[in-house]
Amino acid sequence: MSLELDHVSISVRGRTLVRDLSATIAPGRVLALMGASGSGKSSLLAWIAGTLEPPLEARGTLRLNGRDLAGVPIQQRRIGLLFQDDLLFPHMSVRDNLLFAVPAGTRAARVQAAEHALDEAGLAGFGERMPGSLSGGQRSRVSLLRALLAEPAALLLDEPFGKLDTALREQMRQFTFATLAARQVPVLLVTHDAADVPVGARTLRLDDHA
Repeated sequence: MSLELDHVSISVRGRTLVRDLSATIAPGRVLALMGASGSGKSSLLAWIAGTLEPPLEARGTLRLNGRDLAGVPIQQRRIGLLFQDDLLFPHMSVRDNLLFAVPAGTRAARVQAAEHALDEAGLAGFGERMPGSLSGGQRSRVSLLRALLAEPAALLLDEPFGKLDTALREQMRQFTFATLAARQVPVLLVTHDAADVPVGARTLRLDDHA
């Protein structure tokens, strides 16, 4: 599935943040968006996710696998989001955090999917742990697994490595993009750090579309 942005512009109270941006992200590919603070990066992600609110306004076309997403509710867009904060539910175990995202099915099948994901991420046996007992890197991995278990058709990454220390940041970059490459979903990455951009990714600066 490809994610297509066609002549997208975003403005607020008459000031243009993003002007006439067009891009196509093929399955398994990454488009990195960079730009100064206030250049419209987060607003663009919100528009794609379906959460953009007034006074911000947007025009343009968004398609996912050829389907126009105009007017499609957030929960039906099949677009995953991963933020700088892991946003794990602190009162739920790691397994239950993952099950929150697993599509409907039998309890046994859903638990098996969650446990398999933990095993692949090097977190076998962590299902009963609480988020507060995990390290920053472990929490980041669980957050990514939860996003992927929802079976998104596209994924938005908003500064996903921003709160990690230098060594952990590089480890999570490698884990994240290796995992995503295997899933063959289009990925839109927002970052201020060029080191976050994986090899082979295309980079756009929103400063050039203001």
